[in-house]
Amino acid sequence: MPQIDVIAVVGPRAPERVRCAKRLAERTQRAFIPAARLSVAADPIEEAIALVPWTTPSSGAVVEFPAETPVLELIGALTAPEAPTRLLAVVCVADAERLEVDLADESYVTRTAGAGEVEHTARAWLTVTQVEHATTIVLANADRLHAERRDDLIGLLGLLAPTARIHAAGTGSVSPIPLDLAELGPAQARAGWSRALSGDLVRAPRGAAGAFRYENERPLHPWRLHLLLAERFESGEFGTIMRSAGFCRLATRPGAIAQWEQVGAMFDLVPLADAVWSEGGSAAEEVELLTLGQDLFVAGYDLDRAAFTAALDDAALHDGELVAGPDEWRTYPDPFPDWLVADDHEH
Repeated sequence: MPQIDVIAVVGPRAPERVRCAKRLAERTQRAFIPAARLSVAADPIEEAIALVPWTTPSSGAVVEFPAETPVLELIGALTAPEAPTRLLAVVCVADAERLEVDLADESYVTRTAGAGEVEHTARAWLTVTQVEHATTIVLANADRLHAERRDDLIGLLGLLAPTARIHAAGTGSVSPIPLDLAELGPAQARAGWSRALSGDLVRAPRGAAGAFRYENERPLHPWRLHLLLAERFESGEFGTIMRSAGFCRLATRPGAIAQWEQVGAMFDLVPLADAVWSEGGSAAEEVELLTLGQDLFVAGYDLDRAAFTAALDDAALHDGELVAGPDEWRTYPDPFPDWLVADDHEH
């Protein structure tokens, strides 16, 4: 059975998202599957994959997904070799007036995953990842913003999703939405933070929007990091940090690398992998593991790179702490939640 072409439409606000999806379906003469139809199912992504084969194979479908859809799962499922779908584009529709509010949304979405486990996902993270992995971003109601603020927002989107086409649409606009239709693979490294950490140059600032890469080989002192996040991060001291992401290591947990995830007021450290702590491992191998510190991408408005770099440098281990070694590091106060990883070895 031939695969069916799909254009996926995502975004945090239903009115703008459904209006855009309908218009895309009409203009491209594809079947339209609305989010309202998918949201009644336990898994909207699986429901979409089940419904798509009933559309006309010669034209394909435009599928509008609910706001709560994790875009990385969507891309993975629709590009899987056994899937009946061929994903051609991911269109993220955002309301220009409310996008910054959506990126700062502190509420969480709760859903039941496999084996009955309950997952809690920040709405702000859902929104930012939909932006970052889009092939086209439609900024609806862009004409309602002052020109300078609109320019700042477009600049930020260009930093978050440097390969996406950004379409600023006026209220009630019926102009064609630009699409670059090409089959997407399962690992689309489109996010600005991922590209920056892979060596791509960070885009030059546009308006007040800017970004930079921060690197430091020393592990972080968890208590000083906690104080930085709790007392200074949202104060405006470093500008307005809208998004930061990358990798880091806490000194108290030297056997694990963590993914740093921040958008708006949402911050999380997620363990990525266990370091190999073997009793027979060489000293050189352990030193190499311990020198993997921070590699972060930071984006926002009016950023003070020097001040934020100095603050993060101070949160890393100082000279005396560094030479004290892992056994001493494990005694430092650590207010972050426990990780379910195998890095708590007996020493």
